[in-house]
Amino acid sequence: MTAPHAAAGDPYPAYPVGLRLAGRRVVVIGGGQVAQRRLPALIATGADIVLVSPSATPSVEAMAEAGEIRWERRPYAEGDLAEAWYALIASTDTAANAAASAEAERTRTWCVRSDDAEAATAWTPATGRSEGVTVAVLTSGGPDPRRTAAVRDAIVEGLRDGTLVAPHHRTRTAGVALVGGGPGDPDLITVRGRRLLAEADVVIADRLGPRDLLDELPPHVEVIDAAKIPYGRFMAQEAINNALIEHAKAGKAVVRLKGGDPFVFGRGMEEAQALAEAGIPCTVVPGISSSISVPGAAGIPVTHRGVAHEFTVISGHVAPEDPRSLVDWKAVAGLRGTLVLLMAVERIGAIADALTTYGRSPETPVAIIQEGTMAAQRRVDATLATVAERARTEDVRPPAVIVIGDVVTVGPEQRA
Repeated sequence: MTAPHAAAGDPYPAYPVGLRLAGRRVVVIGGGQVAQRRLPALIATGADIVLVSPSATPSVEAMAEAGEIRWERRPYAEGDLAEAWYALIASTDTAANAAASAEAERTRTWCVRSDDAEAATAWTPATGRSEGVTVAVLTSGGPDPRRTAAVRDAIVEGLRDGTLVAPHHRTRTAGVALVGGGPGDPDLITVRGRRLLAEADVVIADRLGPRDLLDELPPHVEVIDAAKIPYGRFMAQEAINNALIEHAKAGKAVVRLKGGDPFVFGRGMEEAQALAEAGIPCTVVPGISSSISVPGAAGIPVTHRGVAHEFTVISGHVAPEDPRSLVDWKAVAGLRGTLVLLMAVERIGAIADALTTYGRSPETPVAIIQEGTMAAQRRVDATLATVAERARTEDVRPPAVIVIGDVVTVGPEQRA
């Protein structure tokens, strides 16, 4: 029995299928916005893509220049769909679209039409991906872009943040993920970091990691405060390394949840090296560094056209006069850009003195942002000459990020 062709109000649903297009000819008619949106996913399949269009958007043109697609700069002509497995018809020429659609029907080439979905033989689903899972959503009775996109987004977001947990057999080996949790606001962790947290058996967390996320973990997840790991004859960092290795060797999926980014004053590389020496698989998930995000949350750009073309991030946990300091403060004082200090609240007086001694103006603006991105965030403004006293009288406490430079006065929350 042969079913009639699709038509408006057709009761027959579309049959969902995944096309394997690697190495197979795909023809795209039209180089406008529709092609710009659809081409990246087609390129990702490994298809042999031919674009037929007299013109193209700059983004589509860049794909052709990069060799990702072949571009024939002309209108559609009969025979363009020869040997094609799939066609995307998306030009602004209605007559050409109809002719190409008719050719696709004759050659039995599955064909999507952006201008007339009912005349097409295929529909493009709303598609999203999360760690090897592709979610494709179609609606019955014809395409409904807003609804399919909303359903797709809800499913993909649930998979990514762990609120939608689909039972599966874990195929990956146990190991450790060094996850940068961002500056503190739980919404600022990366999608991948949040998903790995949802899959973890053990989480070893720093004090400055996004604490609110720990409350969302399932009851079976063991949460360990890194600051409370007994270290006896070991240094604290060595004890943390050993705990990571011990739990991973026990077959657990371990997340080392750190504040900011693991490799920005986070000792992440020390942990990665220890895991490598122990033969433990390690995944590094970058995080949003507080050196950029906290000033941004306080309305301060670390760079600004005509004001600062550079920014330098410095750890202030060691005073300038301390022989352990690795910072060339004389060279730093000579820089014209922005200075961002982390872990510097206790030593800001000595740092300000060093900078002014080596030539930085005492009137250089300074902002201290305490508890950046969190509900208790506050900003204290000063200059290099006054910052030590301001920090004392305002009872500034860690964690705080200190920004030094003219960018302090150009943001939307500029202080007089």
